[in-house]
Amino acid sequence: MSAAETAHEHPQHWEPGETAKDTRTGRVGRVMGHVGPRYQLRPLNGGKEWEADPDHLSPAAQSDALSAAVGEANARTRWGL
Repeated sequence: MSAAETAHEHPQHWEPGETAKDTRTGRVGRVMGHVGPRYQLRPLNGGKEWEADPDHLSPAAQSDALSAAVGEANARTRWGL
């Protein structure tokens, strides 16, 4: 199943706390809320929020979430981010 098919299976409304993948950027984050039609996501281990169009959000697979969390932890360790 393609990412586009998966995205259309999920309702266009995302609840705060859900984990989503921004298919436009490939980033995975936790839904913090929305303003108008755009959703605010925050990296799983904290950090600066970004906005995403609901058409570019899909449910994050467990492997996506784990990979994002490990990448963020590595960045903090290596570069103090």
